[in-house]
Amino acid sequence: MQTEHGSDQPGVHMPTPTAWPMALALGVTLIVTGMVTSAAVSVLGALLALISSIGWFRAVLPHEAHEIIPVRDEAIPFISARTSIERIPIGPMHRKVIPVERFQFTTGLKGGVAGGLAMIVPATVFSLLKYHSIWYAMNLMAAGGFVSWANESDAFLAQFHMQGFLAALAIHTITSLLVGLLYGAMLPMFPRWPILTAGFVAPLLWTGLLASFLNIVSPILNERIDWYWFVPSQIAFGLVTGFVVNLHAKVRTPQFQALPFAVRAGIEGGFDDQTTDGQK
Repeated sequence: MQTEHGSDQPGVHMPTPTAWPMALALGVTLIVTGMVTSAAVSVLGALLALISSIGWFRAVLPHEAHEIIPVRDEAIPFISARTSIERIPIGPMHRKVIPVERFQFTTGLKGGVAGGLAMIVPATVFSLLKYHSIWYAMNLMAAGGFVSWANESDAFLAQFHMQGFLAALAIHTITSLLVGLLYGAMLPMFPRWPILTAGFVAPLLWTGLLASFLNIVSPILNERIDWYWFVPSQIAFGLVTGFVVNLHAKVRTPQFQALPFAVRAGIEGGFDDQTTDGQK
């Protein structure tokens, strides 16, 4: 806060407003527009940009232009439309409902393990019904990591291979744990319909993403994958993982569901303040 020429009137020292930046932007726009319209438009834009640059530099060099903005003390009344305050009678049976929900790190891991086991069931049923072998789906998953398996026949993939078993086990375990952790972080952000979010929306979403780039990651898997069994497998994983994650979570309260998405996602810190105030 400063005063102007020794006056008692307080003020704020601010840069002098200028329209030269807007004029410069218009000049650059005309230059680009002239490339697809007419050279005269570009010449006009260059002239405007040159004049604007000179005017803008003169506003800051050799000294920046400033002005004192006077400040007035003004009392702002706060008026509420509420004429009364609802009070909940507090008795021996009263319980305070605090909008708190937390997912532990191990919750997502447990959900990933349970979902990974559930996902094996539809994959095994598919292998038995179509290829009369329980090893086809497992070997097909492992084939993405073996270049030498790219031209192998369905009969080869229907046989047991220790190399394929270990590779599929590692891929399936790591993927299930990572997606389980994603569920543990995602479900608090969308608490209203956990079954719909975890069991259907999320599996269909990442199935679509996988289908868009699978031909780059694993061409053999992209050629032989059967989406009619892959989608039910993902839904089974999502339902079981979501159920386990919700089973280990604290009960959702109406206050938590009413919080903004940024607070539920942990982006803003106002949630802790609200909780602290509610406990006082």
